[in-house]
Amino acid sequence: MPWIVYAIPLAFIALIAGAALYKYLQVRQASDWPSVMGKVVVSKSEVRKVKTFDDNAASGRGEEERNFAQIIYEYTVDGEKLRCDRVSIGEDLGNFEVAETIAKYPVGAVVTVYFDPRHPDRAVLERDAPKGVFGCVIWMVVIGLGLTFGGLYGFNKLGELIDKASVHPDNVKATMAFGAFGTVLALVAFALQRMAAKARQWPVVQGKIVQSEVEEFRGKTDSGRRQTMYRSRISFAYRYDSIDYRGGNQTTGTQVVSNMQGFAKRAAAKYPVGKTVQVWVNPQNPSEATLDPSARFVWILWIAAFAVWGVAVYASQR
Repeated sequence: MPWIVYAIPLAFIALIAGAALYKYLQVRQASDWPSVMGKVVVSKSEVRKVKTFDDNAASGRGEEERNFAQIIYEYTVDGEKLRCDRVSIGEDLGNFEVAETIAKYPVGAVVTVYFDPRHPDRAVLERDAPKGVFGCVIWMVVIGLGLTFGGLYGFNKLGELIDKASVHPDNVKATMAFGAFGTVLALVAFALQRMAAKARQWPVVQGKIVQSEVEEFRGKTDSGRRQTMYRSRISFAYRYDSIDYRGGNQTTGTQVVSNMQGFAKRAAAKYPVGKTVQVWVNPQNPSEATLDPSARFVWILWIAAFAVWGVAVYASQR
């Protein structure tokens, strides 16, 4: 197999291991920080814009709104009153344990504040990494390496079997490529259907559309050529278990991006600003919600999967 086939998954594994090592060093450093008593003065949810990766954009970068627990606490170091809003030494990426964090640190709660003696305004309430997190990372690396080399070994063996069964062995690579691509499409379609089925069982609350617009951006086609693309930007506010959240998922499937503005306009027109809507909320993680618990257009993926499989069979026999 070409070296690039090994390099791509190994690069991801190295990235995970490097991030874990960096965080481990931060935890070790914070373990020596002194502590003082402090008091929580703000405890609520808030919405922040977060930079993300965007495969559809030519720049590769995007932005989305996520829910965070805003915990602000006061503490005093050497007679100076300070404020900080960082809870854990770990990175908070948003949309995770918002309600649990707010419940753990209500307004008025007396807390232990660990601060950096060189920069007292840098502090945390939790300086230890979550229990078992580093063990999980080690297992992720081990399993990743096993899947990488084991999968490639199996891929080679599968090629040998197809070679024996094919009428034209010269088409083995094409057969395997089309077969693998069709399998990926089928797995994506199946996953979307499972997600939609689960979402239909979620509790329903009322929400309100707070943003509805068409976003125009420079996108890229499969050939790498840049062109103007459009997609709808829908944002809705809702309340679950006395906590306010913001959501942006119109359906449980992926967002449709098109070079035709009409598609995005129709989607945005369906949800005008101020409209009251039903919101399906994941009770296990209320930051996850949708306006439509269905996997629209998933049938296109199934048709594509069977079509690609058909091409794989044709390549093996012709």
